[in-house]
Amino acid sequence: MSCRESSEKNDLLRIVRCADGRVHIDPTGKMPGRGAYLCGSRKCLTVAVKANKLGRALRCDVPEGLVTELENYVVEDAGDQSNSNEEKQ
Repeated sequence: MSCRESSEKNDLLRIVRCADGRVHIDPTGKMPGRGAYLCGSRKCLTVAVKANKLGRALRCDVPEGLVTELENYVVEDAGDQSNSNEEKQ
């Protein structure tokens, strides 16, 4: 969402707003409702929250508790990303 990079759908983290208005992390990618996808990097999550991209995509306010929960799902750290860039060179 924030980084605008293309990835396979099953490699992305889906966040969904259900019909009752609650927002959840959808690890299966099959929950009904309006969904938004994050790549799983800490940088992408930070930009999505600070610029309210996640809230706009879901058309609702994102609860602070969900942001904390998303931080636990993030697989990349800023240090990990710089190492992967060095490996590509």
